[in-house]
Amino acid sequence: MKLEGLRVLDLSLFLPGPWLTQLMADHGAEVIKIEPPSGEPVREVGYRTPDGTTTWFRATHRGKRSVVLNLKAEEGREALLRLAERADVLVEAFRPGVVERLGVGAEAVRARNPRLVYCSIAAFGQSGPEAARPAHDLAIQALAGTLSLNLGKDGQPANPGLPVADVTGSMMALSAILMALLRRESTGRGDTIDISMMDSLMSWLPNVIGPVFAEDRAPVVAEERSFGGYAFFTTYATSDGRHVAMGAVERKFVTNMLTALGRPDLVEAACGPPGPGQAPVKAFLGGTFATRTRAEWEAFFAGLDVCAAPVLDLHEAFHGAQAQARQMLVRDGAGNLHIGIPIKYAEEPGRLDPAVPALGADTAEILGELGFTGAQIAAASGA
Repeated sequence: MKLEGLRVLDLSLFLPGPWLTQLMADHGAEVIKIEPPSGEPVREVGYRTPDGTTTWFRATHRGKRSVVLNLKAEEGREALLRLAERADVLVEAFRPGVVERLGVGAEAVRARNPRLVYCSIAAFGQSGPEAARPAHDLAIQALAGTLSLNLGKDGQPANPGLPVADVTGSMMALSAILMALLRRESTGRGDTIDISMMDSLMSWLPNVIGPVFAEDRAPVVAEERSFGGYAFFTTYATSDGRHVAMGAVERKFVTNMLTALGRPDLVEAACGPPGPGQAPVKAFLGGTFATRTRAEWEAFFAGLDVCAAPVLDLHEAFHGAQAQARQMLVRDGAGNLHIGIPIKYAEEPGRLDPAVPALGADTAEILGELGFTGAQIAAASGA
């Protein structure tokens, strides 16, 4: 597998860091989860599978090893530094300044191993006036401006369906780590990476910053092309209370759909600018889609070259034919469900290891390999 032979130390908690290192574990990296004595918080958050493991923990920690260290104790700090001497990557997601106060910041760790790639993920990065501000995904989206784009039918900001600040931070961190590892091949040195989830999220907006950059104003969300300003880029209710989505504004798709519905006269309006001029098309489509069920419209779309789709719920999506064909829902031998591996290589495919570690399951073995005695292991782990 692509990352076989790499050792990754993961000090992060919750979602951004653990999901990033999960992707690395799926492709062969040895990932050692460094947990505080109280454990990774998501071990206790949300729904549980029959064996008592939370689905969140299973979805972000499969195939990893668990070492408990009390980084507030000298023995725990030394154990981490010793582990870092034999590691390739370290990921942390504490608030800025915490790892320095603990004595395991980038400078201290890389002094022991200059080849190490040290990646810090924080809500706002390691610098700037908001750096010390506590925040999870929703607050980051609020300050990045993206929550203002996510409006409900009442025109008010609504909770987004996805933790996009978290996952964009994860993907930026993964890209940065892999680039640093590639560069290390020629320089022999690792690097220190500063990832801001807010920076990452804002960098994903090239298709929606037009009003800000071109006209020095905020978007009028309901009139913008990406947020429902186009009749053919929005959702409509069906007769059974479900929904369908029209997902493209290219003339050929618009023409095919409106011709099939007997209204080719609306093509010009539908292909015009987003905003109020789209109202007649929206009114027609809204009334038309309300006359049939979602399933009936899905059958109708199947015979046309149009960008349209039923709005599936999450259960339907994971159990649908496409997800099944792509192995994005995997059931292990014990009957537990897993999100599949999204990065698919032809020659070295990833491998899903369904095992999840008990808290501290590997502490004695891994620290023992470093020469720690039983008493030292107990002191380092806070036992």
